[in-house]
Amino acid sequence: VAFASGVRGVISGLESDIASVVIFGEDREVKEGDSVECTGELMKVPVGFSLLGRVVSPLGMPLDGEGAISGCDGENPVEVKAPGIMARQPVSEPLQTGIKTIDMLIPVGRGQRELIIGDRKTGKTAIALDTIINQKRYND
Repeated sequence: VAFASGVRGVISGLESDIASVVIFGEDREVKEGDSVECTGELMKVPVGFSLLGRVVSPLGMPLDGEGAISGCDGENPVEVKAPGIMARQPVSEPLQTGIKTIDMLIPVGRGQRELIIGDRKTGKTAIALDTIINQKRYND
């Protein structure tokens, strides 16, 4: 949806007389009673190599002060149906966590999801942070 002020949003809930909207922009510019237009478009974000190394908002707007992003390869919708399990590439490259016991006993594949579960104060966040920090060594 597009508000009269130019701010855009996406409908997150519909009832018989109320529409809930997530606003993507300055919410101070949206007032009760403002006119809203349905754009008929799905939410999309820019994609392409020109985004690599840039700091952008979730909608692809530049936040790093380096000017506008040009030369994007296009836009992809945010909400798409995930490909079936047979259509996906198999996980073939290991993800080194930097924690030897995890790397030996529970190898994690690059691109694979892994649930870190445990009681409070058992080091779940430390494992995740160590894994993130360890990626610098392999991706420079």
